[in-house]
Amino acid sequence: MSALDIFAWIVLIVLVLSTVAVIVFLAMLPGIIAKKRNHPWAQGVSVAGWVTLFLGFALWPVVLIWAYVDVPAPRRAGNAS
Repeated sequence: MSALDIFAWIVLIVLVLSTVAVIVFLAMLPGIIAKKRNHPWAQGVSVAGWVTLFLGFALWPVVLIWAYVDVPAPRRAGNAS
């Protein structure tokens, strides 16, 4: 095995590990955003982010938008406007 072959294996391993790290980060991102914004369904957003990992990130943009959506405060019964 030559030095070039060893270098090629090292490059391949680094590429695979960095790809896995980016995919895991993208799966975690909607949940992190939802928790920082105190989203009422932050746990659901987090789970949905991980589910999209197994679905090939097909619905990931929807989950990311859900993490940013502010839920309006509930109206009180006696307060008609």
